[in-house]
Amino acid sequence: MPEKKLVCIVCPVGCQMVVSQNEEDIEKVSGNQCKRGREYAIAECTNPVRTVTSTIAVLNGELPVAPVKTDKPIPKQLISDCMREINQCIAQAPVRIGDIIIRNVLDTGSNIVATSNIGATGEIDDDKKLS
Repeated sequence: MPEKKLVCIVCPVGCQMVVSQNEEDIEKVSGNQCKRGREYAIAECTNPVRTVTSTIAVLNGELPVAPVKTDKPIPKQLISDCMREINQCIAQAPVRIGDIIIRNVLDTGSNIVATSNIGATGEIDDDKKLS
């Protein structure tokens, strides 16, 4: 029965876990100190997902790029394809936090959203106005 060693990333404890599995099922998870660690180990071995963070080009923006991320984790095996989609995208300024830049990326149900405000050239950002 193959074993996989993992370090849990759910909380700061960082439990060293061992997952024993056959071709179809998880047989045993050991080393976790809480239920969440077991759930993380099972998910990591059966369907690993990640939140993707990156930047996109911004046209006519105060800055040339804007930070973005997936609003829900996507399957780990789709990260490279997701990055290709992000790298092909150009947003028009202004960009606001929460703006959906790419809707339903790769049919995952996850959107690529802006995580910072980027004003348009010549636009005064509300956060930077002087009183």
